[in-house]
Amino acid sequence: MLGASFDEAGANKKFADEQGFTYPLLCDTDKKLGLAYKACDSTSDGWPRRVTYVIGPDGKIEQAIHTQDPAAQAAELLSRA
Repeated sequence: MLGASFDEAGANKKFADEQGFTYPLLCDTDKKLGLAYKACDSTSDGWPRRVTYVIGPDGKIEQAIHTQDPAAQAAELLSRA
């Protein structure tokens, strides 16, 4: 599992520590990852949309979940399994 944010490393670390993340939170400051995965529309976007991707062993996206409630993403993934 990985997360990504448009923030710099220090802000990401603080946020991840506060939220108790047990997985890496990547820095996508140039927004290339956000653009590639359609989490933003342009490099001028201030923040990414909340999207969870399930990527299969073959490297292909199996599921894309858009949500307004990040805490519900895990339950939503399990309900689709």
